[in-house]
Amino acid sequence: MLSKQSIRGNVKILMNKVLIKDKEVLIKESETWTESQVNFFKKMLKQGGSFAISGRKYFITPATDSKTLV
Repeated sequence: MLSKQSIRGNVKILMNKVLIKDKEVLIKESETWTESQVNFFKKMLKQGGSFAISGRKYFITPATDSKTLV
C-alpha cells in the first residue's frame, strides 16, 4: 500500500484522465494492489509516463528538480 510520504506534492497524477488532487484517493486504490504493483507505481512516480494498474489508466508527470536545471 502507498503512503502519503511516497506521493510527492509536486507530481501530477491523472487517473482515467482525471487529475488527482487528494493523495487519499491513490492510497485507497493501492490497498488492493500487489507488492510488485506498488513498487512499479513508486518507480513511475519518479520517472513519469503512462501505464495501467487494475484496469485504471494512469499518467504521471514527475516533478522537475530545479537542481538538475542548473
